[in-house]
Amino acid sequence: MAKNADTDSTWVTAWTGGRRKLGRDPAFGPWVRRIGTIRLPQTTEDPFYYLARTICYQQLAGRAAATIHGRFVDALGGEVTPDKVLRVRETTLRKAGLSGNKLKAIRDLAARIRSGEVEVHDLAGQPDDEVIRRLTSVWGIGEWTAQMYLMFRLGRPDVWPTGDLGVRAGYAKAHGLAAPPSHAELEPLGESYRPWRSAAAFYCWRILETELA
Repeated sequence: MAKNADTDSTWVTAWTGGRRKLGRDPAFGPWVRRIGTIRLPQTTEDPFYYLARTICYQQLAGRAAATIHGRFVDALGGEVTPDKVLRVRETTLRKAGLSGNKLKAIRDLAARIRSGEVEVHDLAGQPDDEVIRRLTSVWGIGEWTAQMYLMFRLGRPDVWPTGDLGVRAGYAKAHGLAAPPSHAELEPLGESYRPWRSAAAFYCWRILETELA
């Protein structure tokens, strides 16, 4: 476990078996040796807080998203809970910078958790398919958001987000393809990386910002 010098956040080494497997792969191997170990930010945030932040960050650059999320937390007085989200006026949350769609998604998540329709307290003990089923029942949470939760909140090792443009582009770069594969084309291409497809996705993202020496 190490500290990130820039943010002072805690990081943890993950999916070492995937790094070893991909290190032996003809296409990924040189990139794995260049990029090194897989490190994920370690978090103890509760599921609602984490998911609400993820919704705030959807389709926004990091700095802008962080600003909006910070204002959202401030609008709730630091109490990021389903009850507080449903008590605070929508106009107050909109003033924090949330779009109508993001506000609708966060409030739908809060309402479903509070009613018991969507249970998130035990997601860590559920299989991947069940986590995706529960989360995608919430308005505004799609498969990609659920997959990111599996990978970065739960640390699941075999998630293959084929709808992610970065994963598709990184796969193409690693394999010397003229164009990224489509969502449907990428799905079977990940089979050889089981049970470490999360590691493959991680390296696809990093490959886009890396050049081989």
